[in-house]
Amino acid sequence: MRCRMLALLGVMCLVAAGAAPAMAHQPVVLDDRDTTPTAGPLLVDGTVSFAVYATVMRGQQRGFRFRLAMGDRLAMQYLVVDEPPANALRPGALPRVTLIDPQGRRSVLAVKERTEFFEPYSKKTFLYLSRVEQTGGAGTYQVIVRGRSPEPVPVTIAVGYREVPGTVID
Repeated sequence: MRCRMLALLGVMCLVAAGAAPAMAHQPVVLDDRDTTPTAGPLLVDGTVSFAVYATVMRGQQRGFRFRLAMGDRLAMQYLVVDEPPANALRPGALPRVTLIDPQGRRSVLAVKERTEFFEPYSKKTFLYLSRVEQTGGAGTYQVIVRGRSPEPVPVTIAVGYREVPGTVID
C-alpha cells in the first residue's frame, strides 16, 4: 500500500511538473527615450530569451544593446504582428533593423520571409521577417530600429534562446 501511494505521488509530481507553463521571452519595451543603442537598455546576457518591442514611424529610431561571450550563439529574429499596418507593408516601408557587432560591422536584417508564428501567451499571430543564427563574438552588440513608414509600425526583435530570467540595465 505504501509503495502504491509513493508511486501515485511520484506520478502526480511528474504530471504537475509537465503542466507548468513554459517561460516566454522576457519583454523589454523601447520608448521615445531609447533613440540610440547607448541611450537604450542593455540586455546583460544576449543568450537569454528577450522580446524587445518598439513602435516607429518615418523619422523615428529606437535602439538597445546586448552582450555575448566568446563562442556564444547569436540568435535574433525580426517579427511583426500579422495585423495592419505591418502585415500589409512592402519590405521597403517596414522598419529597418540594423545589427552592429562589437567590431563595428553593420548588417541589415533584410526582410526575407513572412512565416506565420502563433504566440500562445499573447494569443497573436506574428510574421517572421528575418532570422539570424550564428556564432557570436565577445562584446556588446548594438541594434537600431529605424522607421520608414508614415504610420507607426510595431515590431518585435527577439534576442537569445535560453528561457531563463535575465537582467536588463536601463
